[in-house]
Amino acid sequence: MPPDQPKPVAQLPSLQETERLTPGCIRILGGNPSKFTLQGTNTYLLGTGSSRILIDTGEGRPAWLAALRRVLRDEGASVAQALITHRHHDHTGGIADLVAAWPGTLVYKHQPEAAAETAAPGLLDIADGQRFHAEGVTLTAVHTPGHTEDHMVFFWEEQNALFTGDNVLGHGTSVFEDLGLYVASLEKMRGLYSSEAGNEAKRGKTPVAYPGHGAVINDGPARIEEYIRHRAQREEQVLQVLRGGNADAAAVAGNGSGAGKGKGDGWTVMELVQNIYRDVPESLHLAAAGGVVQNLQKLEREGRVVALGDGERWRLVSSSGRSAL
Repeated sequence: MPPDQPKPVAQLPSLQETERLTPGCIRILGGNPSKFTLQGTNTYLLGTGSSRILIDTGEGRPAWLAALRRVLRDEGASVAQALITHRHHDHTGGIADLVAAWPGTLVYKHQPEAAAETAAPGLLDIADGQRFHAEGVTLTAVHTPGHTEDHMVFFWEEQNALFTGDNVLGHGTSVFEDLGLYVASLEKMRGLYSSEAGNEAKRGKTPVAYPGHGAVINDGPARIEEYIRHRAQREEQVLQVLRGGNADAAAVAGNGSGAGKGKGDGWTVMELVQNIYRDVPESLHLAAAGGVVQNLQKLEREGRVVALGDGERWRLVSSSGRSAL
């Protein structure tokens, strides 16, 4: 399976429905496991006092709301603020239930107009750099587009921890709408661990990452670096094939035509996929094509490749600015 694709749920480590990760952080699963949500959407209840912060709301499954009720009852607490990482339904679907259960909850989301249709009205905007507080918790919101344009992450200053949303997952890699923005956001996220924000409080603390899906990441900067390196490797693979420096595409495609077209008439997306993912079952090639298209679009914006004719074929741009033959 290409590393860009999520693992089947059965192959993932099991996670408890609710789990206290630190004295001030309890993870509550969304009750929605699937191929794309992994063990389910992670939601996080933060703070040690009677008023807590909630990050994300799952997709509105009754099991999630029941679990949240139990945790809050046991903690003797309520949700004062909910922070939404991005617009996807598996993160916003529980907003309406949350507000109905705790009417005083303030719900914040960057670009609130981009919320899913099922989200409750009256969402408040989150500004880049905005800070949120609860007892034992100081969070800084950082705009990190790429997975979606409205995506936000939250840095927990006291714990040197980052809530990564769907930009970085606990298992496998993530998908994205804009590769260039996504890589820039990964770089920004990695830098948060070494920033001056909360520097004294986080000194000596393990740089943890809490993802939107999957298990806790014990070394956040290292995992983010893996993501950056993975994306760079994928880009280099695309360039290598376009240069003609990789295996014969005709042999991979099995139709005797790929190599000639690759060098003279440009490469189709599927010819690139068949070369790059030659050791991957063909049934997964269509899924892999989306990532290759994103790489080509990024390289096109950078002036390094060009789409030919109707955009079906792609070719390198030479140093002269013309498409390379």
